[in-house]
Amino acid sequence: MQKYILLLEDDETLAQTLQELLQNYNYKVDMVHYGSDAIDASYENKYDLYIFDINVPDMSGLELLESLRSAEDNTPTIFISALVDLNSISKAFAIGADDYLKKPFFPEELLIRVNAKLSHVNEDIIYKNLRYSVSKKELYKEDKIVSLGEVQECLCELFMQNIGNILDKTILMDCLISSSGNALRVALNKFKHVTGLDIKNIRGIGYLLEKS
Repeated sequence: MQKYILLLEDDETLAQTLQELLQNYNYKVDMVHYGSDAIDASYENKYDLYIFDINVPDMSGLELLESLRSAEDNTPTIFISALVDLNSISKAFAIGADDYLKKPFFPEELLIRVNAKLSHVNEDIIYKNLRYSVSKKELYKEDKIVSLGEVQECLCELFMQNIGNILDKTILMDCLISSSGNALRVALNKFKHVTGLDIKNIRGIGYLLEKS
């Protein structure tokens, strides 16, 4: 079933780019540039995901989400914003955001996060002899749970929900306590050893779990 997204972004060029990218991956996307228009759209339609900028005309994205949450609208929400101060990020999560992407970003990074929220919702992902439970965030090998640490759980979720997509190194580094190229290589080697997954290094770009 096609997933339905509401995109609020006042930069028309960026909004158009994001809308076209998401539509190319079979998402249905309504695009608005004003907070009040997003309110109207949310009342008229049932969306699977909101993508909100914060600094938009007539109503901030934070005020918008706060209003929606107070009206018991619990639609998953990703913020995209140039605001990188801790107060803004903390408030976004405090009022019910599910993710926060700092501008500037690669449009494909947003796609990865959208896929993580909407792909295979409440379904198990089968890959070779592994089964990944999206709802439980657990990995099974021949129906026996694979014990993963916190970093490995994060890597597993990203790779299993983006099979066939190249993941940029900066996205994977978000899983690490200490972000560095060496730390990422060590974490990926441990992850590959524990899971048996063949993660490909796409030199200069990122890492890939190929389609089976």
